[in-house]
Amino acid sequence: MGRIVGSGDTPSKRRSAHERSCAEVLRRLAERSTFDEEALDMAAFLVFSLRGIYATIDESAGAWDDRDYWRKAEALREKYRWAQVKADELEALLKAGSTSRVPDFLISIVPHFAHVTVVALTRDADWWCGAWKALARQAGANRAGAVSEARG
Repeated sequence: MGRIVGSGDTPSKRRSAHERSCAEVLRRLAERSTFDEEALDMAAFLVFSLRGIYATIDESAGAWDDRDYWRKAEALREKYRWAQVKADELEALLKAGSTSRVPDFLISIVPHFAHVTVVALTRDADWWCGAWKALARQAGANRAGAVSEARG
């Protein structure tokens, strides 16, 4: 029998895809002169991508936890904790309507994607179209869930 090559979906591949998406959106936002509705969708898409990065980290760290390598797992979580924190900060800025502060925020996260080389832009508006509505809807669902839990 031949060797079995694992070509499936891995947390590392998903993390790389999220990082690539973030890098491309950051580049596109840097080229814009105004913060319009499409830029709002792009920023909301960044929130989802940053959360996706951290989700893959938690999945990878879980594998280390299963092998009792808790130090390695915690080091990995700590190395990428910024993704969750920055996603929450960006979401708060967007929901507060502080779009004038978003460019400075975006500049602060650029160094986290310096390792990603973007030669050609492969993501288009289909990737982020409607992301702002989805983020607002998700926030509404989270609030409704918290209210029902408090009453329960």
